[in-house]
Amino acid sequence: MTKPATKTAPTSDNPPANIRRLCVILGDQLNCDSALFDDFDPGQDLLWMAEVQGESTHVPSNKQRSVMFLAAMRHFAQILRDEKLPLHYISLDELCLRDFSAALAATLAHYQPAQLRLVLPGDHRVLQAFRRFCTEHHLPLELLADNHFIAQPGEFTAWQKGKKQWRMEYWYRQLRKRTGILMRGDQPEGGEWNYDKDNRGSFSAQGPGLLDAALVFPADAVTQSAIATIERFFPTNPGNLISFGWPVNRNQALQLLDFFIDKNLPLFGEYQDAMWTNEPWLYHSRLSAALNLKLLSPLEVITAAERAYQKGAVPLNAVEGFIRQILGWREYVRGLYWSLMPQWQTMNALDAQHNLPDFYWTGAVDMNCLAQSIKQVLDHGYGHHIQRLMVTGLFAQLWQVQPQQIHAWYLAMYVDAVEWVELPNVLGMSQYADGGIMASKPYIATGRYIAKMSNYCDGCVYQPDAAETENACPFTTLYWEFLAKHREKFVKHPRLALQVKHLDAQSDEKRRAIAKRAAWVRAHYPANAYPTT
Repeated sequence: MTKPATKTAPTSDNPPANIRRLCVILGDQLNCDSALFDDFDPGQDLLWMAEVQGESTHVPSNKQRSVMFLAAMRHFAQILRDEKLPLHYISLDELCLRDFSAALAATLAHYQPAQLRLVLPGDHRVLQAFRRFCTEHHLPLELLADNHFIAQPGEFTAWQKGKKQWRMEYWYRQLRKRTGILMRGDQPEGGEWNYDKDNRGSFSAQGPGLLDAALVFPADAVTQSAIATIERFFPTNPGNLISFGWPVNRNQALQLLDFFIDKNLPLFGEYQDAMWTNEPWLYHSRLSAALNLKLLSPLEVITAAERAYQKGAVPLNAVEGFIRQILGWREYVRGLYWSLMPQWQTMNALDAQHNLPDFYWTGAVDMNCLAQSIKQVLDHGYGHHIQRLMVTGLFAQLWQVQPQQIHAWYLAMYVDAVEWVELPNVLGMSQYADGGIMASKPYIATGRYIAKMSNYCDGCVYQPDAAETENACPFTTLYWEFLAKHREKFVKHPRLALQVKHLDAQSDEKRRAIAKRAAWVRAHYPANAYPTT
């Protein structure tokens, strides 16, 4: 399809009222090769897109995230218009509607489709909303498989059968064998399936050195219109729009892919877990949002990375670590999401009941690691996987945040957040709310881990090695509180029993001091339930 023009897509040109199919395009389904276009007849069918309030308010969506979706939708809509395809587009500026049901009801006042066609959404809530609407309006719903993913329909379900544990590593191996990605015959490239042990490097005291300037994209007229819309309708939502540079069309996404392969992939493997003050991007690809909105396909991204390895431009640990995130982890969490919805929504294996600290929404916190990580999210809607898992996620785990509250925060705050990928990562991997379905143990650590992997602790008011003193790191204090609370659960755990032994070896005096310090930490950081609807 042709390059989009620089204007907001208009509403549809007067197609006939009686149409065969109303074909829905959601904001994370912006791929021209979607199954939605199979058997699409411009003479009988009508494409449909809608911007609705609820997608920015059911969780208080970061302005960066909302702009990403709206700008990408408007660019895609213009492509469809340029291709002379019939499209009915509802914008917030023209018709501010509450949710998809209201938008569909407004559409049915003008058109009488015989059927509604929908590719499987990335959010169970959205799927249920469309199902309810179609049932209430006696409108047949045709639900299509999402051909964006590498796993074939039903493949994950078949793989699960007979397994007591669904470990990502073995799913990843199955996909590599079937696709031939990073394979030499029936053996993995280099003789090993996983090079994670070579991907845990941290920077020296000198830091990452001179990095290539991040590739960002100036806001064209379409993106500027999306920024104006978000500022108009959601002025109190979290996040800043001082700058916005995300790719919002396919051409930009392809440019960012080329930039990553050329500039960052060679060192991505070694330093993918490292963090550094005032360096939000480092060697990370920043492609997840474009992938999740389907401006890029996972296979073309993997192919580009594999080709760079075959040319000798990147080492094996880098290309394997990157491909594992897409072919392994991304496909894995999607399979888990649809296998365990709606059960995910109520999981709370550790009975975590505390409110999320208020600073998560403002960044106003005296712990430097959290201040750095949350400021990035507010300014850019971004944090790489270790910042998410071992800074913002770790603190929420140690604080024992009620799982649905931290889930709502992650879904709201990141530009790449779509529930199918966000929810399992947060409730499973990050918070252990699933009781071990995804991870064999909670990902817990003291402040020493952050000190090892970053320079965040340099100059911080807290000391990562201390647990009970006046300058003790809250991570370290809450780590011991967490272990004490869950001692019986983990005393015989093969990967946590040693930490429990260290807990048991503490003197009564030290335990009392840690408990006192933990009470101070909880009083120091207000935590009020944030309204999410």
